[in-house]
Amino acid sequence: MREAESAEGREAFEFVRQTWPAHPGQLAPLREQVRSWLAPLSLTEDAEDDVVLAVSEAASNSVEHAYRPSTADDSVELTFWTEPPSFCVEISDHGLWLVPSNEPAGRGRGIEMMQRLIGSVLIHYDARGTRVLLRHPLPDRPSSAVSPAAGLRDGNSSTS
Repeated sequence: MREAESAEGREAFEFVRQTWPAHPGQLAPLREQVRSWLAPLSLTEDAEDDVVLAVSEAASNSVEHAYRPSTADDSVELTFWTEPPSFCVEISDHGLWLVPSNEPAGRGRGIEMMQRLIGSVLIHYDARGTRVLLRHPLPDRPSSAVSPAAGLRDGNSSTS
């Protein structure tokens, strides 16, 4: 994990990656970790809540749907980086993509919700698993406040 000092004297993460077991009991600690990554960015409370909710939804989809049958080795990986004027969170798993059903089931609105909460949502799935890239604008601040970090770029991603 690399960190940079912001103009306000607080630390801002440039790049961090963490892996959790793909288990429902890991979603609360995952959300708390995301909040800690967002704290130095000085987002509004509503914007922070929106990002945490979108990340949680993507991670929940990995936990609930990616691994059939599930095993103890199943994982969800989060990668967070700043790339001014935005920050990015990638949620990835190594399971199988399930095509969302068109049948009404009272569920299945997670992708739509992420798209309403976040500036940009890209979803890419293949034989290696699923990657959800969330890109959201940084709050207005001096350009030296958060340094760019090496990020993942996926030209083959599709919006969903």
